[in-house]
Amino acid sequence: MLFIDKPKGWTSFDVVGKVRRVVAESLGKKSKQVKVGHCGTLDPLATGLLILLVGKYTKLAPKLSKLDKTYVFSIRLGVVSTTGDEEGTKKHCSSKRPTLREIDHMLAQFRGEIRQVPPSYSAIKINGQRAYKLARAGQPVDIKPRTINILDLRRTKYRYPELELVAEVSSGTYIRSLAEDMGKFLGCGGYVSRLRRVKIDRYNVDNAISPETLTSEYIYDNLRSF
Repeated sequence: MLFIDKPKGWTSFDVVGKVRRVVAESLGKKSKQVKVGHCGTLDPLATGLLILLVGKYTKLAPKLSKLDKTYVFSIRLGVVSTTGDEEGTKKHCSSKRPTLREIDHMLAQFRGEIRQVPPSYSAIKINGQRAYKLARAGQPVDIKPRTINILDLRRTKYRYPELELVAEVSSGTYIRSLAEDMGKFLGCGGYVSRLRRVKIDRYNVDNAISPETLTSEYIYDNLRSF
């Protein structure tokens, strides 16, 4: 395992490609000859912990991808986005300013097992096609709701229009959908304005490195066993 702190603007595949190139160069091989995989995608606009697997351990990616995850994120209230985050087209939704009491009541409704519909702009496959490709082409996207578990959800800061939260969630939870659903519950709309994954199970982003400063020496010194 290798812990990477993904920067904003990088895709998860960008990070995999960087690690693969660094390892390949150190071994005198071509990049395609080196196995590297990640355990849980992060959106390009999100930052934080990616767990990468190197070599024969890539086969364990499905197992690690199912671990619970912890996010720190902000919701911008009163505005909605076509993608649920900063990347989409924005539209003013409401001038309502929820009170702290309303927000804390809302948070209580979202803890525990809930049903969630993943965002249209996601990598979920529908009849063999990625949902985001269908959405960008203007085609209908029919994604079925799924049961997720919000293990912990708490407010850390609120200064309208920004609401900052920490959430520990089960695998398969989409924070963009969670933010949109909470905005609807409050009656003012909302989208994710900032998203950072700080933990995957017991593994913390504090022990990760940016791919921008990654070297082969660091990789070999910091690969971790299970």
